Parts: sequence; structure tokens; C-alpha cells
Amino acid sequence: MKKKKIVVFSGAGMSAESGIKTFRDAGGLWEEFKIEEVATYDAWTKNQKLVLDFYNQRRKQVMEAAPNEAHKLVAELQKKFDVQVITQNIDDLHERAGSKKVLHLHGEIMKSRSSISNHLIYDLKEWEIKQGDLSEDGSQLRPHIVWFGEAVPEMDTATALTEQADIFITIGTSLNVYPAANLIHVVDSSTPKFLIDPGDFNLDYIKNLTVIKAKAVEGMDILIKKLNEYI
Repeated sequence: MKKKKIVVFSGAGMSAESGIKTFRDAGGLWEEFKIEEVATYDAWTKNQKLVLDFYNQRRKQVMEAAPNEAHKLVAELQKKFDVQVITQNIDDLHERAGSKKVLHLHGEIMKSRSSISNHLIYDLKEWEIKQGDLSEDGSQLRPHIVWFGEAVPEMDTATALTEQADIFITIGTSLNVYPAANLIHVVDSSTPKFLIDPGDFNLDYIKNLTVIKAKAVEGMDILIKKLNEYI
């Protein structure tokens, strides 16, 4: 029998319990840095060293972190469902937990790319990109990250995958970052939807939505039991 398709849409709260700092919460990264200083193309043109240093530290943090139980439970869903992960996160914790199909909307911290050719992308084994590290086209390597103000090239793919969902699960996202936050509105109204997050949401207008008010690990533990009725 064909497995039902689950689409998991994850945000910063998914990795917070692995020690990865979130961007928008109190104590998050944007309290230490201004967005325009480290996460825009203008910042890159003005101060490459600062931008590289910022993402080098993020990369080092990711390499030192480990997938948490929520990442592992998402990966375990593959035993009974066809699971597609769509994540706003730039870390590789879903992959390291065992998820096979992961689409990164906002880029991947463990990759670099050419500053002028978006298709020249390279895997990183070390935590540092240095000034003078060049792509094969001769340009400075930059983080493979979608900065604020840049297009989200995987958005159309994410939308098409979401439209196929038999079950849609959102974990640890504020649903405030667009265009990614639109995905929940792409899901058919008859499709079961689950939202795991400790925050407050006014989503009564979304049909067939079950809210689990919890952090990612606790919420996934609760959800696993609920999903048994859909097998």
C-alpha cells in the first residue's frame, strides 16, 4: 500500500533544543547584530569580513551541535510515511538525524557558493570561509544563504511539494517569515494539519488544524501518538 505523504515544515524552534540560537526570540541572534550588518547583499558588499565571520561562527555552532529528539522523531516517521521536510533552517540537523528528503528554503550553512554564479555551490568540511577563498569562476566564496531581500529560489518547489501533502506538520516557526509562511495556506482545506510551537497563534481560520502548544521535542512526542490513526 502506498504510504501517505507527510510534509514537515520546520523553523528555528526545531533546532533551538539542540542549542542553535533562534533569530527572533529574546536573546536571539538579532539582538547581537543588526540584520542590515550581516544578512543582506549590501552588508556583503560593504564588509565581507564581518559577514563571513558571522556565518563562520554560526557554522561552527552547527558543527558542534547534535540533532535533538524532535529531529530524530521526524526521521522515524519515514518508516510509516513518505516524509518530505521543508525547512527554514540553514543547519543540517534534519539530515544528520536521518531524514532523506530535505529542502532548505533559506540556504545551507554547510555550503558555500560563488558570489556571481548561483549554481556554483560547494560542500564545506571546515567551519571557516576566509577572504581569498575563491570559486572556480574567480569570485570570493560566500555563504550559501538566502539573505534578506534576496529571492527564495526553492519557493516554487516547496509550494508544489506542499500541495501534495496528505498531512502537513509545522514545527517551531513563527509563521512570520514570508514567503515561507504562506505554505500553510497552500495545503488543501481538507488536509489534516498540525502546528507544534509554544507561542500564541490566531489561526482559527485555518481548517483542520490541531495546535500542540509545546516545544519541538515534547510536541513531536505528542504528535507521534496522534499520527497512528492516519497509518
